[in-house]
Amino acid sequence: MNVAALILLGALWGASFLFMRMGADAFGAIALAGMRALVGGACFLPLFIASERRAEWRAHWKPILLIGITNSALPFVLFSLAAKMLPAGLSSIFDAITPLLVAASGWLWLGEKLNAQSVTGLLLGLIGVVWLVGDSTLAGTYGTNAGWAMAACIGATVCYAFSVHYSHRRLRHISPLTAAASSQIVAAVVLLPLTVWLWPAATPAAPAWGAMIGLAVACTSVAYVLFFRLIAQIGTTRTMTVLYLIPAFGVLWGWWFLAEAFTPGMAVGCVVILAGVALTLGPVRTKTMKPAVQEPV
Repeated sequence: MNVAALILLGALWGASFLFMRMGADAFGAIALAGMRALVGGACFLPLFIASERRAEWRAHWKPILLIGITNSALPFVLFSLAAKMLPAGLSSIFDAITPLLVAASGWLWLGEKLNAQSVTGLLLGLIGVVWLVGDSTLAGTYGTNAGWAMAACIGATVCYAFSVHYSHRRLRHISPLTAAASSQIVAAVVLLPLTVWLWPAATPAAPAWGAMIGLAVACTSVAYVLFFRLIAQIGTTRTMTVLYLIPAFGVLWGWWFLAEAFTPGMAVGCVVILAGVALTLGPVRTKTMKPAVQEPV
């Protein structure tokens, strides 16, 4: 049962790249991100019927406000921008570098120790990213703006890495689900004015609306609940193996529904990055990993 739930979580988070790809052109990057946060946040509102969640919000609203921007609003916009130019599979592969950035930033700025295995993993992951950027951009596969789209993906993972460290220091004493739900609501409020201002002149078609609803409800709200349920049942270490499933499903859904190509260059980059993640999150690190607010997508 837990294995099935883990696969379902990987499939849902992998599908977020498919839905962003399907909706970004019709809605525009910012309007899609805003609607994702608005609908997702609305799904989380019933959680705040509980008085303890409202008390956590009142006591920690300042750090929650920042996390809502760095963990939800900015990454949603950046990945939606990338979705206008990059295939879903490639964006999902870039998302897999988040744990590498978490480890690297912890070592560079917070004095966290890395063993030789983790350093090797970081170097491998860096090689994989450089390979992907060089292979795709130099070949001109995805147009002249592909480099900016890849930079947007990396920027989103930088936001996630910051959120992991910040939430661990400032929000470690509140329920992770409270922090996650609050971050969606904050993102909805922050993005609402821009969503209204940049609303597309042409009404998005039904498939784009379906993609937005799937992104907000299934890939955000349902996936979050499933994520924290798995942490409670099988622990953080086993739950975080979902990181290896996300790019696999991202590539699969892009190929299946959008006929996206999975090029040899993408395959090499994906394998090298995931090998780096495996080394960085090896047995020594994963035993001490803590659940973070960060949503992998």
